[in-house]
This record gives sequence, structure tokens and C-alpha cells, in this order.
Amino acid sequence: MLRQIASRPGGFIGLTIVTLILFCAALAPHIATQDPNALDIMHRFAPPSADHLFGTDQLGRDLFSRQVHGTRVAMGVALSAILIGLSLGIVLGVAGAYTTPAIERTITILFDAVSSFPSIILALALVAVVGPSLPMVVLVVALTLVPQFGRVTLAQTLSVINAPFIEAEQIIGASKPRIVFFHVIPNVLAPVVVLAAMEIPVVIALEASLSFLGLGIQPPLASWGSLLQDGYQNLSKGYAPAIIACLVLAIATLGFTLCGEALRDAIDPRSRRA
Repeated sequence: MLRQIASRPGGFIGLTIVTLILFCAALAPHIATQDPNALDIMHRFAPPSADHLFGTDQLGRDLFSRQVHGTRVAMGVALSAILIGLSLGIVLGVAGAYTTPAIERTITILFDAVSSFPSIILALALVAVVGPSLPMVVLVVALTLVPQFGRVTLAQTLSVINAPFIEAEQIIGASKPRIVFFHVIPNVLAPVVVLAAMEIPVVIALEASLSFLGLGIQPPLASWGSLLQDGYQNLSKGYAPAIIACLVLAIATLGFTLCGEALRDAIDPRSRRA
């Protein structure tokens, strides 16, 4: 699958960007050796140099270190939210297909109710109620993803449970839990995993939006959204911080988008032929 992704120009570019981002997130303290929260008021808004590759911000903090550590925050929030939303979506989707029609309709109505709000509006409302913090941001973002994963899982499960091999398992006496865990879930995972890969850049942008508005990751912890907000507030003092923050966020979302599209083409033969 990796070879198929890398064989496409867009997939190769996306896979390279994603690999670099994950590498920076995993080895952030070793790549950026300077303390991202160390203040140096005497060197505020310093231009890029050998000591500060991206310059410094309004408090003299090293922007390169803050961007690298912001990568760890962005990936932690994105992957955690995707994992929670994916797990809840699969559970609710499979439960809706295997329970009574009334429960299935209730779950579908719940998905519709959550999806009726734009993700950023729903996230803003929930964060305003529970308060901004790293765990709350992860949970709120995950809840906005549950309906998407749940709908796909429900539709795929309804098509799988009527397949001949499921009927054969039932005839030979296989229990319902065995059918669900060994046959249904493995057969519905592929499209859900593709959807999860496509949602990573959306989650990154959503977390950055919350942090930009002051309702996401709280200072002094560095995040891409808060770095963009700092650069925006100090545009009159220098353009470099805002431009660098925009470029990092744009490149990250582009890389995950290209990689997700290539993954979709690698898994879905119909999409690859098209």
C-alpha cells in the first residue's frame, strides 16, 4: 500500500510531508533544543539567524522551537481525536445495524443533530461551556467526528450483514459477537480508515481555529493556532511570525490531504480506475 501511495506524485509528496511532520512530533525535544517557553525580552522580533532559525516572537521566544513543539501538540490532538471519534463511530454504527429499528433511528437522529451544526460552531459552543483545555479540545473535536464515522460504519454494516458469508457463519452456529468482531468490523474498517485519514487535516485546521480564537490550547503551550494568533496580533512589528505560521499550517494540511487521497485510491480500486 505504501508503494502504491508513493507511486503517485501527489501521494509521494504527501507521504514525504507526513513523514517529516511525524518525525518532528516524535523527536521534538531533540530537533529543537531550545526551550520553547524561554523568554528573552531583549531580543524580541529578532530576524531569522543561526541562533533562531525562524526568529523570535513578541516575548523573545524561539519560533523554530515553538513551531516544532506545536507539531507535537497538533499531532497529539489530531490522532487522539480521530481515535476517539473512530471508536465511538464504529460502536454506534455497528450497534445501530444490529439492534431494533427504533434504536437505529435514534442513533441516526443523534448523528443528524450533531451534523446539523458546522464543526467549528459546535466546537466553539462546547468549548465555551466546558472551558478551554487540552483534554477538552480533544474530546470536543472527537465528538464532531463521530457522526461521520458512525454513518459510514452503519451503511457498511447493513450491507455486510446480508452477505452470503455472514449467512454461512450463522448456519454453522457462529455467535453474534464472533461474527461482529471477526467478520463485520474487519470488512467495514477500510472505508472508515480512509475517511479517518481524510479527516486529519480537518482536525488540524479545527484545533488551530480554536487556538487562534483563544478557546483551544492555552499558553504557554505552543500550538499552530496560537502561533498564528501571536503573529497576527504583531503584524506591525514584523510579518515573519505570521507568514511562517501560515506556511507550516498550510503545508501540514496539504500533506495529509494528498496522503489521504492517495490512500483512498490505493484501497478503493474503483476510485483508482477513475
